[in-house]
Amino acid sequence: HVQLVESGGGSVQAGGSLTLSCAVSGVTVSAYSMGWFRQSPGKEREGVAVIDTDGRIMYANSVKGRFTISKDAAKNIVYLQMKNLKPEDTAMYHCAADRPAPYGGLWNVNLVPEFDYRGPGTQVTVS
Repeated sequence: HVQLVESGGGSVQAGGSLTLSCAVSGVTVSAYSMGWFRQSPGKEREGVAVIDTDGRIMYANSVKGRFTISKDAAKNIVYLQMKNLKPEDTAMYHCAADRPAPYGGLWNVNLVPEFDYRGPGTQVTVS
């Protein structure tokens, strides 16, 4: 049974920072592609970041340079460090996991919302 549980969300002022965590069970973060996506009311889901089994990373243009995805294989946790937060970053943030992309490729970050396994999310509010 695969379970993803996010934590670390909260309310911050613009320019502030937060670090989200995703505790993973049922699969290992070293063997799966891991990602984060977000959704705001009335908006479509947006892939934010993805990291594959080899550590290759892709970010959405909207967060590039401000967000950092990482994983701790020993703890089986995935992180999303968020700096210089903006009001438009306000959303529910979800962790997601899927099998590695075929032929050794990297999943496009836009596909993260479609990953097979997704957590319930943690709310981030920037004012």
